[in-house]
Amino acid sequence: MTVSVANDMSIFSLVAGASLPVQAVLVILILTSLFSWWYIFIKLATVKHAETNADDFEKAFWSGGDLNKLFEGLAASRRKPQGMASIFEAGFKEYVRHKQKTHIDMSDVMEGSRRAMRATYNREMDDLDAHLPFLASVGSVSPYIGLFGTVWGIMNAFRGLSNVAQATLSQVAPGIAEALVATAIGLFAAIPAVIAYNRFASSVDRLSVRYESFMEEFTNILQRKS
Repeated sequence: MTVSVANDMSIFSLVAGASLPVQAVLVILILTSLFSWWYIFIKLATVKHAETNADDFEKAFWSGGDLNKLFEGLAASRRKPQGMASIFEAGFKEYVRHKQKTHIDMSDVMEGSRRAMRATYNREMDDLDAHLPFLASVGSVSPYIGLFGTVWGIMNAFRGLSNVAQATLSQVAPGIAEALVATAIGLFAAIPAVIAYNRFASSVDRLSVRYESFMEEFTNILQRKS
């Protein structure tokens, strides 16, 4: 009898015996969790790659080499520059293009370079921010979806008891446990998404500060160079 009760209270038997709305909630939460983990691994690689690129480019930029050679090296590379290197390439390319024109004010040259760097900066930040809203949504919404499944399951459990003359714990426990599985799965989906979102948002913010600081410093270098 004990073995039978234990089998009836296993996760798989509870999910299999749940009502259709609760099962639908569980499927939605499991799929959401899988997608969030997929995006977590993508963002982990993306942010790490961006940080490594920023470190490598800053080392090359502040080594005291010729900016023209650095620009030519990026242009000759088979890989498209990303992150800080992309911002530098856009700003220096625009600076050289305007500088070659005759009868143009230096303030216009610098403004054109700033606009080019700002546009590239916005594109880079859009790439870094990709999938973060999804993780934030999963973290905030999943517990409520799970709660909906729990409420529905408990309602069904109590409705079933209305036809029973004398309710016992063995009759109530499976229905309540089946309903609480939805809340557990909702938390299982939400907690990693919230942790990942906070970590990646902090990393993206640090990269944003580094990019903006570089743009200001590079602008000052171009002004002195002019």
